[in-house]
Amino acid sequence: MSFQSGAPTPAQQVQQQAQQQASQEWVSGQQYQYALTQFRIAHEKVEQQRAQLEEQEKQVAELRARIKSHEGGDGIKHTTRGGSSVDDFSIKTAASQLDKLINRWASSLVQNPSSPLDTICQAILTDVHVSDPDMQFSSTTMQTSCLLRHALSETISEGIINCLIVTNSTEANTQLTRLHEHLFNKDPTVASVWRRQTFSAAVSSCTPELSRQILADNVPSLTKLLLTIPSSNNVSILDSAYDFSRMLHGSNTSSSGDAFYKAFVPELGSALLPAQIELVKRCMKSERGEVDRVGATMFPGLVKISRGPKGSPNPIQTVVRRAQVVCECAVNGGVVGGRPPSQAGTQSFGPQRTTSPSMMSSTSSSTAFSPPPPPPPLLFSQ
Repeated sequence: MSFQSGAPTPAQQVQQQAQQQASQEWVSGQQYQYALTQFRIAHEKVEQQRAQLEEQEKQVAELRARIKSHEGGDGIKHTTRGGSSVDDFSIKTAASQLDKLINRWASSLVQNPSSPLDTICQAILTDVHVSDPDMQFSSTTMQTSCLLRHALSETISEGIINCLIVTNSTEANTQLTRLHEHLFNKDPTVASVWRRQTFSAAVSSCTPELSRQILADNVPSLTKLLLTIPSSNNVSILDSAYDFSRMLHGSNTSSSGDAFYKAFVPELGSALLPAQIELVKRCMKSERGEVDRVGATMFPGLVKISRGPKGSPNPIQTVVRRAQVVCECAVNGGVVGGRPPSQAGTQSFGPQRTTSPSMMSSTSSSTAFSPPPPPPPLLFSQ
């Protein structure tokens, strides 16, 4: 094979390519210093940006802490009863603990009554709300225990949860409750901040005087018969209910937002609405398709009231925990009419409701609980 003169041979071409690659791998000292300077400048800028981000994060953390301090979120710690966050689980746990205290108190009082059972029943029916004035009750142990739990549930609902207990003065607490309702009607966000900030300076517990006043305002006839403030295992039930109320109203959580909670107790003799109640005992009449009524409320239900749609003055009301209820036939031992066969000679009487002062006098406000339409099924829990 012959090559033309002046043209590089293949070996020469390979050698030239190797020389070009070698020249590309090495740079001059001036180019190296320039690249090093640019790298140092870039590294310093990255360090400056990192320091700025750290300072911004520090300022954001301080700002959040200041906001929580103004809202009162850090001033309330629930470590003994309930929890520090308002969610379904914490509400269920705290409500279950309070429900057990009420049950033990009612059972203990029935076993060792301070007055005859018929006198206690008549006093309760004088105090609580009854939908059907023709309802008849007998002073059996079962009915008395259920009525005691119903009376205490109404007291906790109207006297503690639905009333902002901030001071040891019932008059001041009533005024603060009305102020909160007015603020919520104007701006739920402002009401939420005001409520949490107010509860950060609230009393830590209910004094005996305040507890007696709450009982006297809600169940005056029963209060005259009670020798002591309701308690179980040396734990005041009203004090535990106040801790539960403080957890609902005073905690700063994203789950509740601008909403707040109110309690409700179905009246004796009212209809069994599945959207509002949960039966703690089986209702044989409902299973047979017959109509039954509320016999007693074992524990109040909870409804969350939040801001309504934009442009609507009505708030949104959501039942987050249904009231624990026993139907009328279960209270009467399976016999409707208030006189079980085993108690045929027991005195039977009906309600004689008298008007008593209430700590929640503004029931006509827009934040009052209005029952939602009931769905078809009726659930119960054993």
